[in-house]
Order: sequence, then C-alpha cells, then structure tokens
Amino acid sequence: MPANQTRSRVRERNNVLNRPEFMSLNQPLKNASAEARGGGARRMSQRPQPCQRQQSENAQQEPTDNNKKELPEEDCMQLNPSFKGIAMNSLLAIDICMSKRFGVCAHKTSSWGSVRSMVNLLALTGHAIPWIFGTIVCLTRSNTLAGQEVLVNLLLALLLDLMTVAGMQKLVKRKGPWEMAPSFLDYLAMDMYSFPAAHASRAAMVSKFLLAHLVLAVPLRILLVLWGVLVGTSRVLLGRHHLSDVGCGFALGFLHYSLVEMVWLSSSTCQTIISIGTFNWSPFY
Repeated sequence: MPANQTRSRVRERNNVLNRPEFMSLNQPLKNASAEARGGGARRMSQRPQPCQRQQSENAQQEPTDNNKKELPEEDCMQLNPSFKGIAMNSLLAIDICMSKRFGVCAHKTSSWGSVRSMVNLLALTGHAIPWIFGTIVCLTRSNTLAGQEVLVNLLLALLLDLMTVAGMQKLVKRKGPWEMAPSFLDYLAMDMYSFPAAHASRAAMVSKFLLAHLVLAVPLRILLVLWGVLVGTSRVLLGRHHLSDVGCGFALGFLHYSLVEMVWLSSSTCQTIISIGTFNWSPFY
C-alpha cells in the first residue's frame, strides 16, 4: 500500500495538467456552461432593442430630411427630365448663342462697332415716341376726313401696341443677350425688357397698316417692307433682343394690325375723338 501511494503521488506530480498554467483545464463543465450563459447574457444586453434601434435610425434620418427640405428647387437635379423640357432648354440655348453671335454692334469695340451709330439711328425710326408724336402732328395738320380717319386709327394702333408690349415685357421680364441699361427713350416707351421686341412689333404693324391704307408705288412698298425687317434686325445687332424676341415681335405686330382692322373707327367717331382732344365742342351743340 505505501508503495502504491508513493507511486500515485509521483504520477500526479509528473502530470502536466497539474501545473498552474493548465489548472483551468481541470475545472468542471458547470462553471464553463455558467460562463457561457453569462457571456451570452452580456452579449444580449449589449444588443440594441428594436425600439432603441428605430429611435437611432429616426435620429439619423431627421438631419438628412431637414437638409433635403432646406435645398431650393433650382439646386435640385431632375433625374428624368421630359422630352419637352429638354427640347425647350436646347432651343433657348441655341437662341441665346445665336443672338450673342449676331450682336456685332453691341459695343463700340465689337466687330461692327464702327457702324453702331448708323444702326442706332435705324432703330430709332421704329421707336414709339417719334411715331406717336409724328402721328399727332400730322393729325393736327390734316384737313380731309379720310386722312383724319386713317391717322386716328393709326394712333389707336400705336397706343395698343405700346400698352400690349409693355405689359408683356413687365410680365415676362426677360433680359437681353447683353447686359445693357435702357436709354431715356426706352424708359419713356416702357421698353425696358427683351421679350417681345417692341421695335419689331411696331415696325410690322406700321408697315402693314401703311401698305393697306396708303396708295404707294411698288418701289416704296418694297422699301417699306425692307424698313420693317431692318428695324427688327437692328435690335439684334445692337444686342438688345434675342432672335426669338424679334420673331415674336413681328407676329405680335401683325396681330395688332388685325385687331385694329376689326375695331376700325368710322369717320364720325374719329371726328368726335378729334373734337374731344382739341376741346372743340361744336359737334355736340
């Protein structure tokens, strides 16, 4: 027996698992399972609950939503623009580019800057102020009923053109291809914006009106049409209007002429208007 005890002690002493660094391997499995449960519980406690997870996601989304709301509409990119929008933007870009290329008299240093004064003089012939005052002067000098009838209706057409174009320009507020301040005459005629071109509208209306109501020779008729085209073109050369502004101005001038023809004032009505304007009340007695 003593020999067996001594042998068992020697065997235990020589066993590698009895060393201090390997003592954890001799612990029972219950402790290991308890530690596993404890570690799992700790991991479960560290996991965020669904409510906490939703609150954190909402907190992260709130600043991004606020940033989206603060962005202005013009800074947001449209991912799927329509074909109509693409076509309109392309036409506007072409219109602006071509108008700037044709603005060869926009400044004195431009390629055609030497003829800028002549082009300005040509554009002045289509201004509203000279035409309105010239029509009033001719009306005071006219002695025939037919001439007074034509002049009163022409004055009505000029005033209609002036007010319609000024209202549309005030509504659209489109600027010209070159940044230029309006002149004093432009302020008087309320011609401060680009769309539609007032000179082109007036030139088209006046030329059509005079061709319809005056007996002119063929060369004069050709010169009158050429004058209307050149007045509209001069505004593009001076950099005041786009090509589309002049085109719409021509169309608007023909529309004004058609409206005046529809509401044409008779000779008796024109005489009444002249009597009121000259403070001559004899027709009413």
